[in-house]
Amino acid sequence: METVRLTASGAVVSYLAAQRIEAGGQTVPLFAGVFAIFGHGNVTCLGHELEQAGEALPTWRGQNEQGMALAAVAYAKANRRRRIMAATSSIGPGATNMITAAAVAMANRMPLLLLAGDTFNSRIPDPVLQQVEHFGNPTLTVNDAFRPVVRYWDRITAPEQAVESLSNAVNTMLDPGDCGPAFIGLPQDVQAEAYDFPARLFEETVHEIRRPRPDARELRRAAAALAAAERPLIVAGGGVHWSLAEDELRTFAEIHNIPVVETVAGRTSLVADHRLNCGPIGVTGCASANAMAAEADVVLAVGTRLGDFVTGSWTVFGGGDDVQIIGLNAARFDATKHRSLPLVADAREGLAELGAALGHYRAPEEWTDRASSETSQYHAYIDKIAAPEAVAPAGSSADSSDHDHADLPTYAQVVGVVDRAADESTYVLAAAGGFPGELVNGWRGQAVHSFDCEYGYSCMGYEISGGWGAKMALPAREVVVLVGDGSYLMMNSDLYSTVLTGHKLIVIVCDNGGYAVINRLQLAQGGVPFNNLIADSRVQEATAVDFAAHAESMGCEAETVTSIAELEAAFGRARASDRTYVIALNTNAYRWTEGGSFWEVGVPEVSASPDVRAARAAMDADKAAQRVGW
Repeated sequence: METVRLTASGAVVSYLAAQRIEAGGQTVPLFAGVFAIFGHGNVTCLGHELEQAGEALPTWRGQNEQGMALAAVAYAKANRRRRIMAATSSIGPGATNMITAAAVAMANRMPLLLLAGDTFNSRIPDPVLQQVEHFGNPTLTVNDAFRPVVRYWDRITAPEQAVESLSNAVNTMLDPGDCGPAFIGLPQDVQAEAYDFPARLFEETVHEIRRPRPDARELRRAAAALAAAERPLIVAGGGVHWSLAEDELRTFAEIHNIPVVETVAGRTSLVADHRLNCGPIGVTGCASANAMAAEADVVLAVGTRLGDFVTGSWTVFGGGDDVQIIGLNAARFDATKHRSLPLVADAREGLAELGAALGHYRAPEEWTDRASSETSQYHAYIDKIAAPEAVAPAGSSADSSDHDHADLPTYAQVVGVVDRAADESTYVLAAAGGFPGELVNGWRGQAVHSFDCEYGYSCMGYEISGGWGAKMALPAREVVVLVGDGSYLMMNSDLYSTVLTGHKLIVIVCDNGGYAVINRLQLAQGGVPFNNLIADSRVQEATAVDFAAHAESMGCEAETVTSIAELEAAFGRARASDRTYVIALNTNAYRWTEGGSFWEVGVPEVSASPDVRAARAAMDADKAAQRVGW
């Protein structure tokens, strides 16, 4: 047997470089590269091997370990889980910085490979720099903290373990039902140890994503339930994108005349103006989608984990005990939620076989006419509030403090600028804060797969790092990042990364004076403004940040605008620029897109505040509509 003598780190790099995948009709490297910040725990061994690998496994320098791992998550999303980036850190704080990104990947069912240095397997030098000691368990290191937030976890304690561990990690990340992040800890001494590996382990391997077909019995039950529906509804989740099932979804909906609503992750599964697209569902959803959900009798949930923002904390499906959910999902765990009829299968193949089993079934025309009527009202509402000269609509959530913000643009108007200027190449990205609700409603994509809103984990700071990763994955597309001042201040250093690497973004920074959307929630549940807006926090002076000047200091082109008209002009300049372009503007902290559904949050049962007591009573009343243990 032919062997090759490599260190454990050399085996890791050689194995990753040899993996290929079928994507877009081509065979391409599965691992497009490695994001790396080096320290004593990974620079001398893994870092050396990455340098030797060169273009076979390109290394990209990050500015913050969390940021580079978030960029890797966004890269996988933009590639619809077909390609993966790895991220490596030293031991200690570098490793634990990546835990949040691992949780983002876990919640969003995204592949991400994390390679962190670890303490010495021999324990002879202990305690080493950055080691956290556990007096009663010397085997425990901070890397064990990754266990709850990854699908696969391993620590290599002998070099020969590396390839089997990596194989298990890769197979996990490519499994459509179990997809998620993988972590491998690399003790410093083991990284340096050599072993005679079989040469065949490093031969080129081409992977294909498995497409599980539905069980015949589950298929019959699902088809029978849907064929009996008078008011069927499809909920399109992120799994539609990950399965490349957009065309199959559109065909299925058209043949069977079934309206479609979209989750946050499933947004742009259909183009916005498709006659059966009723818009986004749930807490950040629109009136049309939620109205259809309230009357649906059979709900086909495709590729969604049915989180509370989709289900309105399980109040949005209003048909009582007679509502039947069909869970079409590659993951059994998601397909069976709330006593759904499971259809465990790949979304594309499942829709195709379910469509064949349905035969000539079509939903009644009066049901789709209702959908069309509701949806036209939704679009008219968005057109109104997103207009350049829009005023606050009747019933808006303006607070008494709004008079200080009355002349400032709203988030809806900012989104409207991007929506009107976009073409089929535009890819919009956002995350936590106020933008999810505004973009999910106001971004009406002209192309499928044109939207990434990280709301599985709702991670502030994802936006700019994620934009970097998305642009790496989609170099020909215009990636537009919308971010609030709160998220910008949490994590912005990858603006510098985009300048250094030439991955141009358009970044719009909306400054509404703090964490305005949480201030909204605080007020809505009977609270008083406290510690969310900067003006309501314990500060000596509410100093304004010059976001444009800050971005310019990192090499971006940047400007500050004061109106929607100025934003539109600046957006045109940003599109013409050849480098990351940041546009900053002050926005209204009190006016938001209306709609959505009930959302359960904790409101005190006992309080001295009459407003809090009233909010608790309202919460209890709304909870009466919840479904428990369907």
